[in-house]
Amino acid sequence: MTTIEIRNTSRWFGNVVAVNDVTMDIGPGVTGLLGPNGAGKSTLIHMMSGFLAPSSGTVTLDGAPIWRNVESYRKIGLVPEREGMYDYLTGGEFVLANAELHGLPNPRAAAQAALETVEMTHAASRRIGTYSKGMRQRVKMASALVHQPDVLLLDEPFNGMDPRQRMHLMELLRRMGDDGRTVLFSSHILEEVEQLASHIEVIVAGRHAASGDFRRIRRLMTDRPHRYLVRSSDDRALAAALIADPSTSGIEVDTAEGALRVQAVDFARFTHQLPLLARAKGIRLLEVSPSDESLESVFSYLVAS
Repeated sequence: MTTIEIRNTSRWFGNVVAVNDVTMDIGPGVTGLLGPNGAGKSTLIHMMSGFLAPSSGTVTLDGAPIWRNVESYRKIGLVPEREGMYDYLTGGEFVLANAELHGLPNPRAAAQAALETVEMTHAASRRIGTYSKGMRQRVKMASALVHQPDVLLLDEPFNGMDPRQRMHLMELLRRMGDDGRTVLFSSHILEEVEQLASHIEVIVAGRHAASGDFRRIRRLMTDRPHRYLVRSSDDRALAAALIADPSTSGIEVDTAEGALRVQAVDFARFTHQLPLLARAKGIRLLEVSPSDESLESVFSYLVAS
């Protein structure tokens, strides 16, 4: 079993703290690293892959530090979000170069196998500069797989892929996880993580916010306080009825908007009680809409909880 251990790890750039005292283990199977853009996911992945040294704390692979450890690099494949590619090379040449850099005994055979794995043999002789975004992603994937690593780290790997390419990559990552490899991919899209990851780590503003399977993370998100904008035929009467109900913790009459701003602490009860209370008071509901459904608000709640 190959495991990456992250212990009290921070990374800062000048006065900017990108990763703040994170502790987690990434083991065999598929793990999703979930968080909004700018959360510190890429910085964390770069430390796991040995491209960045921690400013404090440790990042180890099976107990050995990853930074400046050649033996660790042999076990890790990285698919970065940024494209450090050479457009004048063909896809085949790019993957072959990576095979040769790893000192593989038969680099041409390894490159061919990796290109077959990602279904890019048909375009191997074309220059990378002519590739679509999805094709470039697949060639990056082939170069990361060419030495058959025990650990695969992918930073936003589905960006730019069409639906068929996404399905193929998801199936490939599932197979690798089922085979006992340690696979971690980052994403800011809940649905991607739900479809693929058996385990989820949530990071927000550089901090480790939550950990568990998708059901636990979804439950944390669902159970958080929800804010709603409610318009009705009699906002003040509705506010008086709602404030007496335990499903709410705060109600503000927004005269400029002509609406109520309601904070619900019991999501299920609030959605059940609101129409009943309105009907009992003879009030017509004109609009009920969530006002805090952005990923940032969801993740911010997980950090604060």
